Formats: sequence, structure tokens, C-alpha cells
Amino acid sequence: MTTMVHERRPAGPTVPAVPAAAPAPAPAPASADDVRRGELAAFLRSRRERITPEQAGLPRGPRRRTPGLRREEVAHLAAVGVTWYTWLEQARDIKVSAQVLDAIADALMLDRGERGHLFALANSVDPRPDTECAGVPAALRLMLDQLEPFPACVQNARYDILAYNRPYGRLMCDLDALPREERNCMWLAFMNPDWCASLVDREEAVRIMAAKFRASMAEHLADPAWKCLLRRLQEGSAEFREIWERHEVVRFASRTKAFRQSRVGLLRLDYTALWLGPNAGSKLLTYTPADEESRERLELLRSL
Repeated sequence: MTTMVHERRPAGPTVPAVPAAAPAPAPAPASADDVRRGELAAFLRSRRERITPEQAGLPRGPRRRTPGLRREEVAHLAAVGVTWYTWLEQARDIKVSAQVLDAIADALMLDRGERGHLFALANSVDPRPDTECAGVPAALRLMLDQLEPFPACVQNARYDILAYNRPYGRLMCDLDALPREERNCMWLAFMNPDWCASLVDREEAVRIMAAKFRASMAEHLADPAWKCLLRRLQEGSAEFREIWERHEVVRFASRTKAFRQSRVGLLRLDYTALWLGPNAGSKLLTYTPADEESRERLELLRSL
């Protein structure tokens, strides 16, 4: 019987045990800015997808699978880069100006509530705020009413019409029929046909208005609302661009103005501004008749 002998090999070096991998650290909780950017991205996508190409004045084209507008179409309508807008919808950490948000709001046809939500999510100031001014106290509104039949309004340095009485609301156009963001004297003087037709010496009037606007804007060069209004005027009116390039500056001076009211005829009115605070901000504007014929026509305007 053969005996099997097994050769014993020397023991090798001991291999240390490999330690178990440490668990991956938990992801950091989303910051408030991350949440805000995510909400902004979702809101933009939802608004984009509800607008048809026909509503935006664009051809539908073949093979359209995207509900609503494409990203590149929104970028085109808002005059911003496609990549930049895509990053915005992807909640990237990018800087966005109030002027760009304003253009996107217009492209997406946002109403006042949606527009306010957009700027709140973007943590930005709306350059075209709702001009229904809660800062106009009831006592001042009562004063406007008591000044009838004389036209009167409250206006800020940017020419936004914050409140007005009935005669002023009919003096140059039907202000009640206009959206609040268009109730701005600079905008109306260049862009509203009825307002333009009511100014007897319109060429001189708009020249002075532009010069006053430039003088006032010197204190608001970084203000988004001022820059937005300036951009809209420059884009919408070649006449304004030409006047703006003259760099004229004038100070306020009360004077008599002539208006061609569509229903009662020519009105010659003395224009007076009463400042509502120590600084040149909001003011009460009154128009009183310069002659008896204008007084009678203002009474007729009120009765209409």
C-alpha cells in the first residue's frame, strides 16, 4: 500500500483584510437659491408650453412635437441667446437682468399676476411695476375728485400716471381703456395715436418731455424701471431715438398748454405741478382753464 506524502509549503505573508468602503456622504440639502431657481425653471417651462405658435405670430411648421413654443422660439421672441434661455429653464446658477426678464415676460404673454411671480422667483425688481399705486392716499384721491371739472393727476418722476380724476382720464385719450403699464405720459406721447393727436404743439411738447426725462434719469441711471422704459421707447419710436440723441436737458416750468380734445374742441389750460414731498418725486399736476371758453368746455367734458 502506497502512502501519499503531501508536501507542506511554508505559510505566506498574511494579507490584510480590505476595509469596507465608507458610505457616500448624504447630498447637501438644497439651498433657498436652488429651490428658487428650480421653481423659476418649472414656471418658465409651464408658461412656454401653454402658448401656441399661432398666438405668438410664428408658423407652426412640420413635425412639431413640443407642446407650445420651443425654447429657441421664446429666445427669439425675447431677443436673448438660446443657450442662455435653456440654462435658465435648467435652473443653472446664472445672472439674469430685470430687462431680460421683462423681455421674457412679454414673450410668454404673462399677465400681471404671473409677471409678479416671475420677478419674485428671479429675486429681481420688476421694471414695469403695477402702477395702481397703493401709496396714493385716500385724502389725495379725494382731492383729485374735488378738483373736477379741472383735469388733475398724480405722476412720478418717470411720468407714470399713478392716479387721476375723470376729466384727466378723458382729456387726451381714454386712460381707463389702457392697461396700467401703458399709463405713462412719455410712452403715450410717442406711441398712442389719440394722445399724440390731442397735443396741439406736439413737436415742442415731446421735445421738452424727453429733455425733462433725461434730467430726471440722471438720478436713476441704475434703476431697472427707468432703463426698461428708455429701452422700450428707443425700440418703439424712431422719433424718440432722434430726440434722445440730442442730449437736451431742461428744468420744469409751469406754462399754458393747448389740447385738442376729441369731443369738446380746443382747450387752453394752465399747467401747475405741486410736489408731494421734499424731493422731486411724485407730484400733483393740475390743469386750470386759461380763458372762459376753456372753462365752459371743461364743464361740458365733465358732463359727457
